[in-house]
Amino acid sequence: MFCKSLILGLTAAVFGLFTAAALAQDTVKVGALLPMTGPQQSTGVQVFAGIRLYMEQHGDTVAGKKIQVIVKDDGAVAENTKRLAQELIVKDKVNFVAGFGVTPTAFAVAPLATEAKIPQVVMAAGTSSITERSPYIVRTSFTLAQSCVIMADWALKNGIKKVVSMVSDFAPGIDSENFFKEAFIKGGGEIVEYIRTPLANPDFSPFLQRARDDKPDAIFIFVPSGQGGSFVRQFLERGLDKAGVRIIGPGDVTDDDLLNSMGDQVIGTVTAHIYSAYHQSPMNKEYVAAIRKANNGLRPNFMSVGGYDGMHLIYEALKKTNGNANGDALLAAMKGMAWESPRGPISIDPETRDIIQNVYVRKVEKVDGELYNVEFEIFPNVKDPGKIKK
Repeated sequence: MFCKSLILGLTAAVFGLFTAAALAQDTVKVGALLPMTGPQQSTGVQVFAGIRLYMEQHGDTVAGKKIQVIVKDDGAVAENTKRLAQELIVKDKVNFVAGFGVTPTAFAVAPLATEAKIPQVVMAAGTSSITERSPYIVRTSFTLAQSCVIMADWALKNGIKKVVSMVSDFAPGIDSENFFKEAFIKGGGEIVEYIRTPLANPDFSPFLQRARDDKPDAIFIFVPSGQGGSFVRQFLERGLDKAGVRIIGPGDVTDDDLLNSMGDQVIGTVTAHIYSAYHQSPMNKEYVAAIRKANNGLRPNFMSVGGYDGMHLIYEALKKTNGNANGDALLAAMKGMAWESPRGPISIDPETRDIIQNVYVRKVEKVDGELYNVEFEIFPNVKDPGKIKK
């Protein structure tokens, strides 16, 4: 009886191990590293809203695999991101790492993705060089160069010749300034002062006073998503609008998520960006309605579509590999992929693994009682200018 019980017990244990192994093989895990708290919380909320909506619309099974998203709150602190990514890779054995609300967090995980040979899907951060940090990085968000070069071109053609550059003092801010500066000066413009503002909890007032004293035609501004409202409020309090100074920059400063809280004084502000909640495609109208319904009226911004399109990329790559979750196979499937997004047509550059997309010049207008970034000019299929130069 003892031997029979032992045999039965071992059989059950072995069956349990095989069952667990089979379940593990049938599950594809996505580790999403996002700032769900802290100063960049709005970015995490928006990206996750896009992730969740895609899965609600397309189910949680693809190519015979169950998709499991494991969300970790990194607070947009690179040290946290690296530690959490290590846990996700070693303990949870994720097949993808994704998210990355700010550039330093994407940089921190790049060596880990390379070592583990798993795709790192950047859904938010925008510094041009991110995809060069690992051959396993693919981006579905944007690069700041895409918007900033086009913003410089538009400014020069519309009577803006003298500019103060004011950017957050970290990699994306410096990136945006460098690309704007090169295009603007090459076209005959003048940048009279370069101002760097602190990334954490900035008080823009003293910097705005310096800018006003320079008497520019416009301030070129880059701040992370979520800080635009504070900048615009202090810009108006300092009376720069009444002094004839205009705001130009990438679309972070008139972020859809915060635009209604900025007030009518921001009407007329022109930015260049890759997405507007007011984009007039049928797909985007459905997308905006679905995000709002699922998130207590939240208006989606450019971060949300990065999450939504990131999940599309993951799902379609698994379809192309017939469920094979090998990192190299998935990466090969992602290169060159093209599809229609709520923002318009997008694709993954097979050489750089960066996103190719339309850039829109927009003006803030009031429509049906709400403020929107209304697109009035399209630059189609823009590659990252930072990589074209190389």
